[in-house]
Amino acid sequence: MSSTVELTKENFDQTVTENDFVLIDFWAAWCGPCRQFAPVYEKAAEENPDLVFGKVDTEAQPELAAAFGIQSIPTLMIVRDRVAVFAQPGALPEPALADVIGQARKLDMDEVRKSVEEQQAAQGGSE
Repeated sequence: MSSTVELTKENFDQTVTENDFVLIDFWAAWCGPCRQFAPVYEKAAEENPDLVFGKVDTEAQPELAAAFGIQSIPTLMIVRDRVAVFAQPGALPEPALADVIGQARKLDMDEVRKSVEEQQAAQGGSE
């Protein structure tokens, strides 16, 4: 089929836990911008075989969409080391998607985790 993985509530946690770098495209078949973004996402998946590219069909997986507060589609999310480091609605053009992937690759995850811990501490540790 393709170089992307269909994510469901059954395999989502395992996919995100077992892979250090997961891109997630929240989409639906009826969504025009989602269909326009699909070939861009597929091409990026082919060009970055070391990364996991997942797709969540928000119609088939409403629990996942709700769990992540997806308000509009397509929404692209990047999860590194089980931390969401990027989430943005809208179909990205190819150069912007490549740029986002490049930036996410360069992140110092120790710094990101430290920042998340500081934010959680500031909120009284509640999440």
